[in-house]
Amino acid sequence: MGSEQQIAFFLRALKHGDRWRRAAAAKGLGRIGRAEHAWVLVGSADDPAPEVREAVAVGLGRSGVAEAGRTVLPALMGDEDPWVRRRASRAAICLGLDGPAVVDAFSRLLRDPDHHLRINALDGLAALGVPGDVPGLVALLGDPEGAVWGRARALVWRFRDDPAVGAELIGTAEQGAAQARVRALELLPRHSTERLLGSLVTGLRDEAAQVRIAVTRRLLHVEDTHTQDALAGALEEERDAHVADFLLHALGRRGEERVTGPATRWLADSVVGPSAAYALGAAGTRTAAAMLRTALIDTALPGRTRAAAAKAVGEAGRWDAVWVLLPLLDDPDGDVRAGAVAGLDALVQEGLRPWERHAVAEALVAHLVADPPTLWQTHNALIGLAEALPALRRTVDRTPSAEVRAAALSLLDTYNATDEDTGADLARFVHALDDPDETVRFHAAQGLAHWLADTGIRPQDGERLRARLTALAAEAAEAQTRAAVDEALRALDGRGPDSP
Repeated sequence: MGSEQQIAFFLRALKHGDRWRRAAAAKGLGRIGRAEHAWVLVGSADDPAPEVREAVAVGLGRSGVAEAGRTVLPALMGDEDPWVRRRASRAAICLGLDGPAVVDAFSRLLRDPDHHLRINALDGLAALGVPGDVPGLVALLGDPEGAVWGRARALVWRFRDDPAVGAELIGTAEQGAAQARVRALELLPRHSTERLLGSLVTGLRDEAAQVRIAVTRRLLHVEDTHTQDALAGALEEERDAHVADFLLHALGRRGEERVTGPATRWLADSVVGPSAAYALGAAGTRTAAAMLRTALIDTALPGRTRAAAAKAVGEAGRWDAVWVLLPLLDDPDGDVRAGAVAGLDALVQEGLRPWERHAVAEALVAHLVADPPTLWQTHNALIGLAEALPALRRTVDRTPSAEVRAAALSLLDTYNATDEDTGADLARFVHALDDPDETVRFHAAQGLAHWLADTGIRPQDGERLRARLTALAAEAAEAQTRAAVDEALRALDGRGPDSP
């Protein structure tokens, strides 16, 4: 059947067929009809059957005749049948319809019970470049459907400088529904905090946990005494674990001493315990320090909490911190061992007392070998600790573990630490260039490059070393190894890292 015959068939079916034939005819005319047939579809937009009205919307969208669509699609977007509204709204977007009637139609759909229609409304308004009904738009920040609130958030952000949108955001942030309030607070710039201060402080007692977290996040940037008192009081009364976790971490960053009581009560909680330990360490009071030491030996506490306590003890840096942490390197719980390493790392970075350095160096090198899960964390704690170098050299020479050998070799790098025996490390770097493990070869090449650059000593058999480095560059599988070899070759020639 040719197009003209098909069109004639569709025209007859649209006028005399049953509802299904009329619906099929409307879609068919939209697909193969000419511009004048779009106006025929307009005449069927008030068909009593919703299936036909839906098909008319589809047909008009396919027709590409915007003027025909403009006459009936805004009304169809308000149809009692959701499928008609859905098809009409998509057709309006496809045809690029604009004007007040279309904007109003999309604005009404912002409040439609069908989330597909709320999506269409947001897509339509975005295409038109207008916010539409501002209260309806901002309210969708609290929509349960991610596809809806995500689009609403993007559109609100796009029009955030519009006075009406800004005012609605402020109102929602002050007293909107819980999730909409949270997202409004996220969207508002920081300078809005002062205007919101009263509602933020009140929000610390809001019934919704997510609101309490959101207002706390805002209040962290306010330094006045009243706000600090409000946050401390909120923590004292908080019973939700996730909110308490956030408050403890936030107040811990401020070094708030009043966290001690609430933090002590939350230590045993599997969610909040680590933040409670952190807050106690940051508080720095004698009571807080005593509670941390008690937590370290309380095996009934979760390992993550004891680990956080160990790290907090190290960060607090009290006089006995080293001697409290060293025994924990042998704790049965891997989390606790990792926490002890983190605590000792903090002490090393802050600067150990002279009588502590050898004990810490010896213990950490032994731990480097004994505890594979914390290998590289322990490696990091050893950086800069020259007292560890003799034991590290023995480790490089004796360990069967390639990963331990790589870590220990990297700590002999002159960029990390040096001592009177650093000159003898050249042989270790050169020997390790032939190691079966490429990670070891990488650290050997890197250490060699730094050794040559820092000592300024030229090896006796430089040409043989150059040949080995050149071969290593050719056989290396990893780009970082090739880069390290290139750096070593430059250093061997006395060239800087940026020289050609």
